[in-house]
Formats: sequence, C-alpha cells, structure tokens
Amino acid sequence: MASTDPVVRILSHDGALAPTPPAEPYVDRVAALDEQALLGLLTDMVRTRAVDVEAANLQRQGHLALWAPSYGQEAAQIGSGRATRPQDAIFPAYREHGVALVRGVDPLDLVRMMRGLTHSGWDPAEHGGFRQYTLVIGSQTLHATGYAMGAQFDKATATGDPERDEAVLVYFGDGATAQGDTNEALVFASSYNTPQVFFLQNNHWAISVPVERQSRTPLYRRAAGFGMPGVQVDGNDVLAVLAVTGALLDDARAGRGPALIEALTYRVGAHTTADDPTRYRTAEELATWTERDPILRLRRHLEGRGVGRELFEGVDAEAADLAADLRRRVLTLQDPPVSLMFAHVYQEAHPLVAAEQAWQAEYEASYGEQA
Repeated sequence: MASTDPVVRILSHDGALAPTPPAEPYVDRVAALDEQALLGLLTDMVRTRAVDVEAANLQRQGHLALWAPSYGQEAAQIGSGRATRPQDAIFPAYREHGVALVRGVDPLDLVRMMRGLTHSGWDPAEHGGFRQYTLVIGSQTLHATGYAMGAQFDKATATGDPERDEAVLVYFGDGATAQGDTNEALVFASSYNTPQVFFLQNNHWAISVPVERQSRTPLYRRAAGFGMPGVQVDGNDVLAVLAVTGALLDDARAGRGPALIEALTYRVGAHTTADDPTRYRTAEELATWTERDPILRLRRHLEGRGVGRELFEGVDAEAADLAADLRRRVLTLQDPPVSLMFAHVYQEAHPLVAAEQAWQAEYEASYGEQA
C-alpha cells in the first residue's frame, strides 16, 4: 500500500521551496546553497541521465551485455553522493551510475564492466572509496557493514575530527529488503553501532514485483525493529536527499551509530535491458511519476530564482558531449586477452591458478595457426 507517513521534502513537485514539517530539522543544511551550487547538482543529474540513456542505447545495439537504467533516480543518487566526504566508503548495488560519476568513475569503465571486459571496472582506491558494483542482491550490505566494523576497530571514526572521521554509505533497492543478507547486515550494524547509513532507493518495483506486495508497512519503519533511526525522504527532491543523508552521515561519523534512509523514487526505465516493464505496470502509473521528474523539479526551482535558458542549454550541451564521447570510445573497445581471467584471483601467485593458465595456453595452442 502507498505510504501516508510524513515525508521529508524541501522542494515541491513544481519546484517551489515548500518544506514539509518533517523537513524542518534538515532545511538549514541546504538553505545557504547558492545558484552555482544548485547548478552543480543539476549538472550532475543531467550528466547521469545522458550517460544512462546512451549506455542503454549501446546495449540495444549490441555493444554491451546488459545495462541497469537509473533514469528517474538521479536526485536520490546525486543528493546522497554529494553528501559524502572524501574519506567515506561507498558500497553500490549496480544502478548507482550517478554516484559513480560523482566519485570520478569514467563512464566508459561502467560500460566496460557491463560488457564483460574487466573483472570489476575500476579501482576503488582511485575513486574516493567507491566500491565495485554488486549484482548479487543485498550482498553489498554485508560488505559495507563489515567494512564499517573495521573502521571502528581501526579507530578511523568517532575521533572528534570531522575531517578525518569515516562513515560508510551502502545502497540497495526495495527488493533487497527481502534478502537475508540485508537483514543480517542491519542486525550487525545495530549490534556494533557501526558508522554507517543504509540508503534504500525504493523505486517501487523489484523487477516485476510491486513494493506493496513486498511489505505491508513503509520500509523505513523497519529501522526501528533493528534499533536505529529511519527517515523517509522524497527521493526525487535532490535538496531533501542531500540534507538528510548529510545529517545522518555526520551522526555516523560522530559515533551515534547507523541509520536507514528510504528514498521514495521511481524506476522510469526497465529493471535492466533484459526486462519489459510494460508487461507489469500501467502507463498511468508511469505518467504520474514522470510528472515528478527530479531534473525538471530542480530546473523549475532554478527558473524561479531567475536562472536563464542559456545556462540550462549549456548544461544540456555538456551532457550531450559526455554521452557522445562515451559512444565514440565504446566503439573502439577491444576484447581483453584470455590471460586476464587468471589475474587477481588471489592477492599472491597461486600454483593452481598458474597450472590452469598453462593448461589454457596449451589448449589454445593445440588449434594451431588460425586461417
């Protein structure tokens, strides 16, 4: 059933500044954002969508194996991603393309991974602790919680130094709340009071299963059962997401323990490019959520502040260039050598891997020269 609980919202659907009562504790965190900062958030969202649309098109044209669209979820991702600090660790699922771009991941690396050309796509140490995508539903919540426990054991958090203290942000969807891994992670996080924020992007569909069939109550309420705060935020309001995520990450770094955010958003596109959403959802539902577009909402707000069309056109042009550059580079990709499958299996050389690599080389050589 649809939630009637109060939601943290700062921007109304038409872009007006109209905080809901639950937003009052958070409004001051974004009140000082100037036009340039708001344009930065808009740029991030527009760039994310451009990359997402281009990658989906490339998949349809046979240039990568699979793509999980993030269309419609840009505010949830950019607002939360921009709320982190450089020392924070981020554990995504497989749809967090906006957060990846915020952390400096080359969109080509996202595509290379989805095309099956790399082991994982990028080195987290080079991208502000942004971990690799995890396609096993919910397993990243355990990875994140273990990492957060390690931050405690290493005394890398709750030292009183906000420039040093670490927090962990982990993303998952509404479908993952039914996974044992996610619930186990919540138990351990609460038991160890980890410096961690669980960021639930409720996009209303676990592939073809609607959220009301997954839970009889709003998902953020589950946090109370694990002994941690839970906040429901309008996931299509980038300012609300930025403010709430920033506040709860500050609490985590200060040693006040984990929290859960449920960002109410919508997956406008398919679950993945292997999915046909027209088989299970109505055009009316899609139209309702399309009217709540997160990019359009922030743009309307900026228009109300006097931002002119030329600035928006510049943002759109930059995003179009990014997408075109992605396409150009994807078309030049080459298959990696077979030997890559044996690299990085273990941290150190392993005799079994060496033997398997030798067998593979011998097997290939047995075919002789190819015509």
